[in-house]
Amino acid sequence: MTIDDVFEPAAVTISTGDRVVWRNVGIAGQDVLTSTHTVTADETRLPEGATYFASGDFTSEQAAREGYVAEERGGIEGGQEYSHTFDVPGRYEYYCIPHESTMRGSITVE
Repeated sequence: MTIDDVFEPAAVTISTGDRVVWRNVGIAGQDVLTSTHTVTADETRLPEGATYFASGDFTSEQAAREGYVAEERGGIEGGQEYSHTFDVPGRYEYYCIPHESTMRGSITVE
């Protein structure tokens, strides 16, 4: 069995107004062990004027962390997805709360 705790691709460039969809492609019962993941914006690395984003529709990084840990909210299970539309140009960095040290990604909006 393998575990794929990565965002693929880890970095993308999109246009202002584009919507990004993150999909947990793991399916329980197959050769990939399905983990629950989150999409959690690094609040300190948002472009000025950008809206905060996180799976579970939290409005801050602290709320996303607390919601995931205390209430088990915001997780994306195998076969589920989360999306966000990016309206402000700049670079956005994000991570998965339970795999924060290794599962990180970035989006550049032009």
